[in-house]
Amino acid sequence: MNNDIIKGKWKQISGSLKANWAKLTDDDLDEIDGNLEKFQGKMQEKYGMTKDEARKEFEKLNS
Repeated sequence: MNNDIIKGKWKQISGSLKANWAKLTDDDLDEIDGNLEKFQGKMQEKYGMTKDEARKEFEKLNS
């Protein structure tokens, strides 16, 4: 999924992210703001995921 689609659906997606990964705060989600690279960085920081693992998890939410 490209960044334009992600940004367009961000409010929906961010709710799913909070439900699945409680360590992500509202501030984190505001900072990510639909940017996949920022999401990957937060998932590395908070959950120890690789960028590839984080991308795959993110794509699951959007399928």
